[in-house]
Amino acid sequence: MSEEPREGMLIVNTGDGKGKSSSAFGVMLRAVARGWSVIVVQFIKSDKWQTGEKKMAEQLGVTWITGGDGFTWESDDMDATIQAARDAWDRATEEISSGEYDLVILDEATYPVTFGWIDGDDVVEVLENRPGHVNVIITGREADQRLIDIADTVTEMHKVKHAFDAGIVARKGLDF
Repeated sequence: MSEEPREGMLIVNTGDGKGKSSSAFGVMLRAVARGWSVIVVQFIKSDKWQTGEKKMAEQLGVTWITGGDGFTWESDDMDATIQAARDAWDRATEEISSGEYDLVILDEATYPVTFGWIDGDDVVEVLENRPGHVNVIITGREADQRLIDIADTVTEMHKVKHAFDAGIVARKGLDF
């Protein structure tokens, strides 16, 4: 008995260059335009941040879960930061496994795996056992090799030059 081919793709956007999340949100727009149900689970960004991508996604009916509490280097309570990432993963696991969404974006999900906050083997198991139609995009630097190995498409963004290095801060509309 042969297994049916999986329709859902696993895409990993990684690397030290800009555009990992932006690329995923571009796919989000395509998916919504095609009538897909979409959810975004963010692992680092704080709900305090009012980002343009979240504002637009909510207008389009995309479910948006902000599971982080901000940049880890700014954390006053690393235990809470780690727990927030674990809670976000628990929610992501539920949503992926439910099969309710055609596209699940796990924004900045590479970090809690790399940092050892969530078990990479567990992430691989959930992704490999997801319903066949569910597409997943994972973003973040330094993607774990296990994620790269099971992905259908991996893109590594490489920084050639970045405005931040010249002291130019992030700007509304371009960066958030």
